[in-house]
Amino acid sequence: MTSFYKLLPEGSESLCRAMISNDSVIVRVTGPRKTKHGDFRRLPKGDFQISINRMDNPYRFLITFVHEWAHWKVFLKVGHFRNPHGSHWKNTFKELMLPFIGGEVFPESLLKPLAAHMINPKATLDADPTLALALTQFDDDNNKSFIFELEKGTRFVMPNKKVYILGALRRKRYACEEEGTGRTFLFASHCKVEVCPDE
Repeated sequence: MTSFYKLLPEGSESLCRAMISNDSVIVRVTGPRKTKHGDFRRLPKGDFQISINRMDNPYRFLITFVHEWAHWKVFLKVGHFRNPHGSHWKNTFKELMLPFIGGEVFPESLLKPLAAHMINPKATLDADPTLALALTQFDDDNNKSFIFELEKGTRFVMPNKKVYILGALRRKRYACEEEGTGRTFLFASHCKVEVCPDE
C-alpha cells in the first residue's frame, strides 16, 4: 500500500486512508495497461480487488481510484449491475468525490472541468475531452503533442511503436492511416502523441 499513497496528490492521503481502513478490499497498483486505467473485480479465491495503473499524474490517479472505489461501494449495497456505470454508480461516485473537490486537493485549473464532469460522470475519463485535456497539463510527457495541434499529414508514433498519418476530423475524432497497412484508425482530438522526426 505504500506505493499507492505515494502516487496520490498532496492533501488526499488522509481521506483515502479513512476510506480504505474500514473495508476489506485489496487495493493494488499495477503497471500501465493499454485498455484501462483501473478496475474492480472478484478474485478466484473470493477476495475483492481494486487495481489502478501506476501513473505520473496524481490527480488522474486519485480520480481513477475513487471511480473504482465507487464500484466497490455499489457492490456492497446492491451487488453487480448489468449497467456498471448506471445511476447507482454515478450517485456513489459523486458522493465519494465531494470531500476531495470541496477540500484543497485539486488545483484551480481542474476544479471547473472536474465539477462539470461530476454532474453526469462518464464511464472513463477519456470520454470527457474537457477534463481529459485539463488533466494532461499534469502529465510528465512534455515531448508529446495533442493531435488537434498537428497539421494534416503529420506522422506520429503511438506507444505500440506503430506509425500513423494524421487525416481529417470526423465529428470528434481524427481518421489516421496506419503506415504500412493503410488501415484507418480513429483518435480522440485530445490524444497525446509523439511526432516522428523529419526524414
